[in-house]
Amino acid sequence: MIPEPTASAATRASKQRKNSHDEANSSAAVNQSEDESGNENRQKSARRRKRAHTGSENVKRKRAKASGSSRAGGSEHVEAVTLFQVLTMGRSAMQTVIDDWIEAYQKNRDTSLLDLISFFIQCSGCKGVVTAEMCQSGEDSELRSKMVEELDEVSGLQYKKFLAFPWILTVTWPLDTDNVEYPLIQSGPEARWFSSEFCDFMSVLVSQCQHSVIFDSYLMNTLISLLTELSDSSVRAFRHTCTLAAVKLLSSLVAVALSLSVGLENSQKVYEVQERKTRQRRNVQQERIEKKVTELQGKRAEIESMMDILFKGVFLKRYRDVLPEIRSICMEELGWWMKLYSSAFLNDSYLKYMGWMMHDKIPDVRLKCVLGLQGLYVDPQLLPKLDLFTSRFKDRLISMTLDKDNEVAVQTMKLLLLISRTSDDALSPEDYQQLLQLVYSSQRPLAAAAGELLFSRLLNTAGPTSDTEDEINKEEEVHKQHTSRLKALLQFYQESELHKHVVYLVDSLWDVGAALLKDWPTLTSILLQDPSSHAPGLTCAEQVVLVEMLVASVRQAAEGPSLAGRSGAKKVMNAKERKIQNDDCTKLTDHFLVVLPKLLSKFSESSDCVASLMKIPQFFLPECPDSDNTQAVSALTAEMETVLERHAGPSVLEAAARTSLSLCGGGTASSATARDARDSVVQSWVDQLTELLGGSLKGDSFSADEEKTGDILATLKKLRAFHNCHNLLRWNLFELLSPLLSVESSEGGAPPEVLLEVLQCLSSCMIWSLSTSTDTLTSREKAVAQRLQLRLFCERGHHCLSRSDPRVQQQAFLGVCDVLTAHSFQLQVLDPSCFGPLLYTPSPKLQRALSTFVCLHVFTGPDRESQSGVGGNSEEERLEELHKRRNMLAAFCKLIVHRVLEMSMAAEVFIYYMKYFNEFGDIIKETMCRTRQMDKIESARTLVLCLQQLLVRLKREQESGGAHPGVQTFTSIRELARRFALSFGDQFKFRECVVMIHRNGIEFVFSEFSQTAETPTPPYLSYLPILSEFSSKLLKPDKKTVSTQQRRLLTSGRRAGSRSSTIEPPCWLQLKGRMPRRTLALTGSTCPVAPN
Repeated sequence: MIPEPTASAATRASKQRKNSHDEANSSAAVNQSEDESGNENRQKSARRRKRAHTGSENVKRKRAKASGSSRAGGSEHVEAVTLFQVLTMGRSAMQTVIDDWIEAYQKNRDTSLLDLISFFIQCSGCKGVVTAEMCQSGEDSELRSKMVEELDEVSGLQYKKFLAFPWILTVTWPLDTDNVEYPLIQSGPEARWFSSEFCDFMSVLVSQCQHSVIFDSYLMNTLISLLTELSDSSVRAFRHTCTLAAVKLLSSLVAVALSLSVGLENSQKVYEVQERKTRQRRNVQQERIEKKVTELQGKRAEIESMMDILFKGVFLKRYRDVLPEIRSICMEELGWWMKLYSSAFLNDSYLKYMGWMMHDKIPDVRLKCVLGLQGLYVDPQLLPKLDLFTSRFKDRLISMTLDKDNEVAVQTMKLLLLISRTSDDALSPEDYQQLLQLVYSSQRPLAAAAGELLFSRLLNTAGPTSDTEDEINKEEEVHKQHTSRLKALLQFYQESELHKHVVYLVDSLWDVGAALLKDWPTLTSILLQDPSSHAPGLTCAEQVVLVEMLVASVRQAAEGPSLAGRSGAKKVMNAKERKIQNDDCTKLTDHFLVVLPKLLSKFSESSDCVASLMKIPQFFLPECPDSDNTQAVSALTAEMETVLERHAGPSVLEAAARTSLSLCGGGTASSATARDARDSVVQSWVDQLTELLGGSLKGDSFSADEEKTGDILATLKKLRAFHNCHNLLRWNLFELLSPLLSVESSEGGAPPEVLLEVLQCLSSCMIWSLSTSTDTLTSREKAVAQRLQLRLFCERGHHCLSRSDPRVQQQAFLGVCDVLTAHSFQLQVLDPSCFGPLLYTPSPKLQRALSTFVCLHVFTGPDRESQSGVGGNSEEERLEELHKRRNMLAAFCKLIVHRVLEMSMAAEVFIYYMKYFNEFGDIIKETMCRTRQMDKIESARTLVLCLQQLLVRLKREQESGGAHPGVQTFTSIRELARRFALSFGDQFKFRECVVMIHRNGIEFVFSEFSQTAETPTPPYLSYLPILSEFSSKLLKPDKKTVSTQQRRLLTSGRRAGSRSSTIEPPCWLQLKGRMPRRTLALTGSTCPVAPN
């Protein structure tokens, strides 16, 4: 019970602030502190039960009532439960405890209110003390001077005094409150759980009080004053927790106001009915209803007044709080208020806050604004009140579709979709043009939302069919509707002028327009339509685009939304989606087995169309019953053969080879038919090539006219494309083509274009031969023959490295690297005792040639890059050139990783680690990691060799006096050493490596050095600063060992110089001064220094 305010009471309150443990001397203070285990609260509750208090901070309730269980023996156990503890017990227990609290409040409202105040303090994570003193009048002139928030650094406490009329409350808590996690921000799922339970508590509290104490002008006034003051605190925990409580309280009041509005509307309807019945005189029932209407209007006005006070006292101060979580809470609740109670909140005075906060720098705040607006625009009854907001903030919404946060951009696009559906003139054609381009976005959710806007805006033009039409007319109407939509889609794609993004457009429309895109009969009927018919035909450009859309829809149905360069797609399909995918594959297999030959026949003259169409069989379902239709497969392979006779482009050949591989797989009759057709085609190509080469290749010379050279080149391209996918070893192409590489270019050799194809064909032959050794090497003779072929190919490839054409050089390099890598893998897989492969080691000349080629053609200088980048497409050409160089470097590094080349040859690559870090840093770093896994000591030696080679080159350049652009400076060498040192992470794991690096470096500097008058210092003394970059990785025992070795070599060098000549001591002082102390003085016992 809170006593009346007296001087003694104020004195006791002041004493309690000084000593919070003295409860006997301060009956006006209610101390609330939360122990982590909850034992302290239960002990205090027991002490209070011993005292004769009418009310208590702990509301008593039966455990059986909360949990539905009772003690054995029929006795009921009563345990005190605080309002804070009830958050852990669920909503039903919460309702029971709040009902008990209301009952206690009606008996003693002061003590119960202090319990509620303590609840909010505890929810803020404050383990402090709440002290209350009575206030006579809220208009006291000295009252504001008492409202302080101060620090007491001596006692280590903070004080906050504020008015919750008729009380002045003082909260005392430790200084480090801001450094401790309070419940709303604690890590893990506990924060979300607590926030949900806390919000439920506020909702249940108002819901249970709405018919009783909420209108007593005492509870809500005190509660609103408390939350308003604490939400304005400088302490983050109070401000965050009480702001959430205040806005949730306002939301609960909105629900009460809605309930009152419904009751008021019903009462008014009843009153009007009664008034019509008794127009002559008023009866008692009418007066009662009129009184009820007046009462409900008064209650609603009172609730709206509370809402207005909370909005002005909390929201207007906190919606721009420095804490992003508080701003998000405010904007989320504002959206609900405007949606649920639009008569009071949905106007421009409140909507402006939404518009302003869409410019917030935190994505979550912007997201809450957009989500709140979505709830408004989805309701048609609210749209008239949003016209001014739409026109004012439309530009900001359009710009937010490019937001750096993907979720904000996606939800903004969905909001604009709602706006476009509700108002035709809200967005201009320029706005639509900007928004619809996002169907090509790299983020699939955003692209799908833009695709939905595209479908609703441009493609959803045809109206629904009539119910009176028969089934045939309905199918015709659907066909016409899909046709008109497809033409509209073609027009949009052509206007966008993004000619290589058809698959992205189809993917964007898939979620909303799958029925249209999977209508393959309509798509193929449009493509097969006769231009001379009554319907207008498609142009050639439209036909190419429609074919690409057809193939993209087939791929999407068979593989799902997985595109290169587009993220955010769902990666795992559920059972329903897998069934839909399987059904779609069955449908497309049944349809295209019959229709595809017709399409290939019609578009056989267009290489782009047939290249796309021939990809469709790659998505056929082998298990489909109709896929074993040998007659249809024969017709398809026949049309493919016809296409290959007319076209020899790379896209057509690659599509044909991959499709043929797909059709030939399996053991069905149709697969056998496809294999027979493939063998027949390959045999005809081999016969044709044999005939052509027989007349062109005579001895060591190659002579052919332009037409015959073109035929040879076309046939080689076809064989090369098919040899990449199919095993063509039985046609013995190696023996047929290898003589072309032996002809010298000075003696009339084959053109570079022919040599390119020959090198690729021979490389494929060798890789197929090595990869199928398990089945083919059945005798030692075959193993020897394979080794001879391997040696011959490497020798011919080595010879081609000196050709004048750079394309031939690069292809020869890649071919040799790939074949040697495949041979290394072959040695690891096969058993040598069972007629296994014979080891082939590349000659030293070939190894040096490969290393030299990498240095000359991969690590090129900026001058060469600038020269190769001249032209209109310089950026595209530069990227293509970089891609080729990366491929060559990766091929060379594979030889080192697979132990084909010595690990020491990696030094020629490692020296460029920093110089070309942006271009090849990832490849070189991966090579360093792989070599370290193979042999960490040898890998460390390679790093040392790399640094020493760079220093030697630098010294030679300095001695010669010339400047070579490829030589790195001393600073860059030292930086490279620093980066090498950083790669040694664990000191214990790489202890031997670091010690070896120091020993090797010291020997490099001092070994074989004797001091003379001409050489007073070691020639490579400058290596010591480079070596010092690794000194931080040395352990203490190793530092002593390295220091001893350094002193020994230093002394031996001085003695050798003393025997040979007389050298003044200052020379050694000079030497000592130039040695970094971090390397010399590695331990406490340093080298002796000559006196000054």
